[in-house]
Amino acid sequence: MSVRNLEVEGEIPAEIEGAFFRAVPDNAHVPMFGDDIALNADGMVARFNFRAGAVDYDIKYVETERYLAEKEARRALFGKYRNPFTDDPSVEGKDRTLANTTPVWHGGRLFMTKEDGRGYEINPHTLETAGKWDYYGALKSETFTAHPRIDDETGEMFFFGYEAGGLCSLDVAYGIADKDGNLTSEQWFDQPYCSTIHDFCITEKYAIFPIFPTTADLERIKDGGAHWAHEQDRESWVGIMPRYGKVDEMRWFKGPKGVSAFHFVNAYDDGDLVHMDVCLSDTNAFSFMREAGGIEREQQDIRGALTRWTFDMSKPGDSFESRDMGPPGDLPRLPDHAQGRNYRRAWYLSMNPEGGPPMPGGPVGANFNAIVRIEPGNGRITMMGVPPGAGVSEPVYVPSSDPEQGGWLMSVVDQPNGPDPANYLSELWIIPADDVEKGPVAKVKLNMPLRSQVHGTWVNRAKLEDSKLKG
Repeated sequence: MSVRNLEVEGEIPAEIEGAFFRAVPDNAHVPMFGDDIALNADGMVARFNFRAGAVDYDIKYVETERYLAEKEARRALFGKYRNPFTDDPSVEGKDRTLANTTPVWHGGRLFMTKEDGRGYEINPHTLETAGKWDYYGALKSETFTAHPRIDDETGEMFFFGYEAGGLCSLDVAYGIADKDGNLTSEQWFDQPYCSTIHDFCITEKYAIFPIFPTTADLERIKDGGAHWAHEQDRESWVGIMPRYGKVDEMRWFKGPKGVSAFHFVNAYDDGDLVHMDVCLSDTNAFSFMREAGGIEREQQDIRGALTRWTFDMSKPGDSFESRDMGPPGDLPRLPDHAQGRNYRRAWYLSMNPEGGPPMPGGPVGANFNAIVRIEPGNGRITMMGVPPGAGVSEPVYVPSSDPEQGGWLMSVVDQPNGPDPANYLSELWIIPADDVEKGPVAKVKLNMPLRSQVHGTWVNRAKLEDSKLKG
C-alpha cells in the first residue's frame, strides 16, 4: 500500500529530510492457532518518506522464507510462537523468522530483524526484500538480535545472537561489523541458562549482556508448550567483557530474582565504574510469558522504574549497586552520538496517571500514553501526554543542524474515533525533543488506523542516497 502527500497540520521543520522506517507485525494468513500473539505475526516494513515538506507512506510485507512458503500454500503453515514442533510437516527445517521487530540501518543497508533468525535486507527505496543477510556467508550464528548497538564515532555495529547454535542452546554469538558493514569478529560463549536476551549495551570499553529469568525448555516446546516461561524465583545475571576482548574475559554479576527488562537506555564508563540504565520491572511484562511460568499478575500490578545498575570493575565479587532514576516505562530512545557514552538526556514511553485508562493494543496488550524526557545527571523529568484514550508508539530521534534546537522526536499516536476502543485514527507527531511538554509542531494525518509498531529507525536523506541498494 502507498499513500502520497499525506495531510499535514502545522509545519514540518525544513531540515527533516529522510525516512522513518517502522516494523509492523501483521498476519498475512489466518493463524493456525486461534490464541496467537502479535509477536507471531508476519513482518511488514512501513515507511514515512519526508521530502521537501511532503510526506508519503508505504508498507510492504517482508518476504521471508516463511512468508513465501505460506503465500504459495495460501494458508498458514507455521504454528505457535517459536515452536517448530507445532508446524505443518511440509515446512520442517525452513526458516521460521518473521523479521517483524526492528528496522536496522548499517553500512548503507537496511535490515528487518527478529531475534529468532538472521536479518533480511530491504531495499530502502522500494521496500522490496533483497534476501537473508549473513555477511556473505561469514556469519555462523543462526540468530541476530533486533537490538544491535552502533557506535556513532567509529561507525561499528556491535550485535549478538542467542540460541545461536540452535533451539534452546546456551550459545550466544557476539559480533562486530565495521563501518562499511563487514563482519570483523564473531565469538561464542554460553549464558548461565537459556534466556531471552532481547537487548544489550556497549560502552567505550565494554560489552554488557543482561540475562533475565525468562527461560526456554526443549521438552516443554516438544510437548507443544510455550517457548518462554518466566521463573520468578530465579536469579538474573549480567555478563561484562571488554568490547574488543575475548569472551573468556567475561565477568558475571549476580542480579535480583524474578526481575525483567527488555530494553536499556544506555551504558557508559565512569572510571572503574560501569553504569547501565535499565527499563526494569519486577516480573515479565508479557502476560503469556508470565502465565507459562505460573505467575498470576495483572498488568496494572507490575511494578518497576527506570533503574541504574552500577558495576565496580576494580572490585572482586559478583554484586552491584542499584538505584531508581525515573518513573516506570519502556521503549527508550537516545541520540545516536551518545551511544555507549555519558549522556545528557533520553526519552522513553510511560503512563500518565491523569491520561485515563490505557488504549488496548500493542505487543503487551496496553499502549503507553506519555513520552518522558529525562536528564540523568540532575534527575529533571518533563513529559508529553496524549489525549484521553490515545496511545503513543516508540519515538525515533531526528538530530537538528541547529545545536540550540536539540532535535526532534517522531512518534505515531493513535487516537480514539468513537466509543469503540478498536476504532481509532493514527497520526505521526513531530515533537521538539528538548521541549516535549509543548507537544507537536506538526501532525501528519493518516485518516486511517495503522497496525501497532514494535520498533522504528530514522535514516536521513544523505544516507538513503548513498545506500548500497538503489531505487
